[in-house]
Amino acid sequence: MALDRLFSLQGKIALVTGGSRGIGLIIARGFVAAGVKTYISSRKASACEAAAAELSQTGSCIALACDLGDTAQIRKLAGEIKAREKRLDILVNNAGATWAQPIDQYTEDGWDKVMNLNLKATFLLTQALLPLLRQAATEDDPARIVNIGSIDGLLQPSYESYAYSASKAAVHHLTHNLAKHLAKDNINVNAIAPGPFETKMLAPVLAVKRKQMEESVPRRRLGLDDDMIGAAIFFCARASAYITGTVLPVDGGITAAAYTAMETDI
Repeated sequence: MALDRLFSLQGKIALVTGGSRGIGLIIARGFVAAGVKTYISSRKASACEAAAAELSQTGSCIALACDLGDTAQIRKLAGEIKAREKRLDILVNNAGATWAQPIDQYTEDGWDKVMNLNLKATFLLTQALLPLLRQAATEDDPARIVNIGSIDGLLQPSYESYAYSASKAAVHHLTHNLAKHLAKDNINVNAIAPGPFETKMLAPVLAVKRKQMEESVPRRRLGLDDDMIGAAIFFCARASAYITGTVLPVDGGITAAAYTAMETDI
């Protein structure tokens, strides 16, 4: 098989939630450049439309504003896709939020906001779009669901982001569960667990601790756009047709080196 066919996404249709900035925008940019008709959603219509206009300069990108923290809007987004397309090859569940507070002050509202968007919305949108994913799926080339988790769902973060790290660990476990049950429908489900990238979510930390963060990464740098695009394209291309139920850290070696402080000469 030719290598270009192994990694081609030409002609596929994708939805990337939270696609107007950060990891979602990076993945959407890679998809559009690869010939994917890409829908992006985000809570702010103006940001979503601006991102779609930028990406449309190199391919096909359509903005669909949606607050995935609202169950009714999840149904609305799925309905918009169903009204426009007969199939959906790729669903990237990326929309998310974080919240950090000392444990004694950690609010129920913060907990619920993070859990509803990061975990509940991922499940409900996947459920709502299953008919279109099944229409796209074949034994040779499955439909793809890529959930965006985090290394904070694999390790214990320094910051008191209790709901965020718990929600991302749950996203990883949900990925395994969905992969098991959707394999019969020829739908592959995998997750990417990003480490530090140059995103708005991480900007407050980078503003004061960039050097320390870079030095904490074995590769001694933050993630680049190509690092994330490569992982996303691999999970959605023919090259990964036999891979489902995995969580891939894209973190410069952080999780691999997590226990080096415990090494001894024994």
